[in-house]
This record gives sequence, C-alpha cells and structure tokens, in this order.
Amino acid sequence: MNESRRKFLATTVAGLSMSALAAEPGYFGLFNALASSKGDGGNVPTDYRALVCIYLNGGNDGNNTLIPLHSDANVSGYSHCSAARAPQGLALAQNSLLPIQVPRIGNLEYGLHPSFGTVTNGINPGLHPLWAAGKMAIVTNVGTLVQPLTRAQYQAGAPRPLQLFSHTDQTNQHQNARADAMVLSGWGGRIADRLTITANPGALVPTGSSLSGARLFIVGEQTLPLSLMPAPTPLSNVLALSGYNGTPAANARLAALSAGQQLAEGNDLIGASNEIHREAIRISQSLNNSSEVTVPFPNTELGNQLKQIARMIKSRNTLGVTRQIFYCTIDGFDTHSAQLLAQTGLLAMVSQATRAFYDEMTAQGLADKVTQFTLTDFNRTFNPASSGANVGSDHAWANHAFVIGDAVVASDFYGNNSSNGTPFPTLVQNGPDDADSGSNARGRWIPTTSVEQYAATLARWFGLDPADVDYVFPNLANFPVQDLGFMRSA
Repeated sequence: MNESRRKFLATTVAGLSMSALAAEPGYFGLFNALASSKGDGGNVPTDYRALVCIYLNGGNDGNNTLIPLHSDANVSGYSHCSAARAPQGLALAQNSLLPIQVPRIGNLEYGLHPSFGTVTNGINPGLHPLWAAGKMAIVTNVGTLVQPLTRAQYQAGAPRPLQLFSHTDQTNQHQNARADAMVLSGWGGRIADRLTITANPGALVPTGSSLSGARLFIVGEQTLPLSLMPAPTPLSNVLALSGYNGTPAANARLAALSAGQQLAEGNDLIGASNEIHREAIRISQSLNNSSEVTVPFPNTELGNQLKQIARMIKSRNTLGVTRQIFYCTIDGFDTHSAQLLAQTGLLAMVSQATRAFYDEMTAQGLADKVTQFTLTDFNRTFNPASSGANVGSDHAWANHAFVIGDAVVASDFYGNNSSNGTPFPTLVQNGPDDADSGSNARGRWIPTTSVEQYAATLARWFGLDPADVDYVFPNLANFPVQDLGFMRSA
C-alpha cells in the first residue's frame, strides 16, 4: 500500500468512526480504489469553500413564498394569485408582502412571504434585507426533469420524472439529480467522492457532513458523510472519544492505547488502524471553545443545525479541510391543510436561521466562501385544497430555490424562460405552463430549469473539476444551458 493510499484510508475511516456511521464490509476496497484512481491529490486548493444544503421537507408552497406584486398585463401579476387563491382563503394580502425588484423582469416588483422579514425575539431582521444588499438570488421554476419539457411535449408523453408528485421519489430525485433512474447516492455525496482526495487529502473528517442522519443527498458512491448532532450539543462532545472522561482509569486506558499504536507498524492494515486512532484522539483533543460562534442563533430545529455547521466551519483549520458540504433539514412543509399558520411559522424559522448563519459567516470573514441553498420535494398546487381555516394545497412540481452568500450574483431571478419570456411561470390554471389540463387543472407548473442545472452551477463554483461533471450529473448533457450564472467565477 503506497503512502497516499494508506493516508486516504486512515483519514477517511477516521471521520466515519467519529460519526458513528460504521464503514460497511468492503469499504476498505472502495477507499483503496478511489485513492488509486485519483493519485496523490494534485494541487490542493489554498482557499476554503462550503456548500450548505437546506432541505424544506414536505414540499414548500412556492406560490405563497414568492408572489408577483405588480400588475403588468404581459406577465402574471398579483391579481392572478388573488383570483386563484382568495376565494378559498389561501391568498396573502398584497400589503403584507415584502417587496423586491427584479432587474431581469424589467425591474417589476415581486413580494416575499411576510415571514422573511419577521424579527423573532430580537435576533435578526430575516432574509428580506439581503435582497437589497445583494446577498441573495432566486432560481425560479426549477424542478426535476429528464430533458427540457414543454406543456405540449408533456401532454404528448415525452420522458418525464419517475413517479411525479410522490414525496419519496421527488425528494430522492432532488437529492440524487437523477429523474430517470433509481440511484442510491446523492449529488452532494458524489461531489465529495471527487473532492475528498483533490481538495481534502489530509482532512480528519469526511468532506460531507449531515445534521439529519445519512440522507441521500450527502451519501456518495465511495464515501459516507460525517453524522453530527445539532447544537446545543458542544462540538467538542460531538467529535469526542467515548470512555475517556479524565478519570485515572480512563487516562490509563488512553496511555495504553497510545502505546499500542506504536506496535505492528510493519502491517499496512494495522498501521492504518493505528492512524485512525491517533487522528481520532487528535480531533478530540483539538476541538474546544475556539469553535464557538459569536452571532446569536435561534433555538429552533434549523437554527441549531446551522449553528453546529457554523462551529464546524470555524474549526476548518483544525480539521484540515478546504472544501465541505453540509446537509440540514426542516420538516413540516406538507401543508395539505392549515397551511397559512404552518407555513408562516416554518418560513420564519428558515428566515431567522439562515440569516443568523449568514451573519456568522460574515463575522468569520467567510461570507464569500460559504453558500447556502434550498431544496424541497416540489411546489404545491396553485388551486387550494379545502377552504377557510383548513385551507391548504396539494403536491405539484416546479418551485423556487433561494441561494444566499456573498459569492452569489444576487438580487435577480435566474433560470430558463417560461412561456411568458421570463423565468417566472405563467400563473394560469390550464395555461401554457400548467402540467394539468381541462376542467381538473390545478396549477402544477412544468419546470423550465432542471435540478441538474441548478446544482451544477453551485458545483462549479465549489470547485468540481469539469472532467468530473458527468460523474456527478449524468443527465446534465441533456440541457443546453449548464451554468445559470448566479454564482461568481472562481
């Protein structure tokens, strides 16, 4: 076993052992194969970058998250939303929306859900101010696709994603970037496969980390993620060896373990195992209060996940990483009923937590090196479900995604144009962008931009080698535009 392969084996499994995600039988072979194929790591990046995926689990209603405020006759306006949703009680009041101007659509005004400006317990003003500050962009009408698809092609039976409108299938397809096949790895994990050696050859932890278990997005073909407990658990406790608590007996065991690591160095496998123990001990001893954040985070499901991610990023030098991918999630967006109250609370949590994270990255001097982005199962039907206090919406298709950070070419809409010549869909049931037809049409917008196009734009900024794009996004070649332009060049 050559030195680079041995080091890769040791450092990769060290991360997995610390995460309590045990390497399955056969992973030694996979790690060796990857190390052989990638060589000694090439030119390791000198800067740091991170992608943070925020998954809105259940299918967020994009139609009430981003709403036209204008009344332009050529592009769907607020009146379309009101006419479709007000009779059953799902429309938001026009004067409650938070205005943003969109240069790509003639500086017309759109509105964010009022929760994007909610101040909760005095923590921060939310995401809305980041639009005017040039720190946030929106990729509109994005979703799962096999190839570009018009309404006419859809109705004629052209290839479309497997099991449309199914939570499980559409979640998997957003996370694995394959709408045409069952794939057991995610696009974040496959990026980690390729960058573990080239960008993180000496890392003490895997390139990918999950705050929500081993979710598909962050699982690779050849690598597994680090699984972290969210705050308030201290990072030093999360990445700590169990059984070594400072007592005389524990210290004696630690001394014996350290002594044993000097033995049997002539055997490659035993030597690699000893290196795993040494690196695990080093992690445990290195992480301390220096990883604590300075910005207040909300004590919520998402706030605590992002706080722990911020601590990991602050410990990047100790952990020896130059590229990291994180996954976190917030549940509750499957709003078939009682949507107004539920979505108001959920989007407030998203807004507050992501803004706190952005502010912490600014405090760390990394606002241009760390990019947050959202994914969700699908949009929800334009036509509501039920009425009154129980009003909600059902499963639909294309939705809007938010990208946050100083590396974002911000304050605009991105994506391929819909039927109206803009990247925002035509909000008309049984209209030119609706997958539904006839009297049963409910407004399920056909995506004009694919998950692959959205994800590949992020991956290129992150540092994915062009030679590895096909490995991570096998279907990207089906789409003529492969970089949407919302990330600044490296």
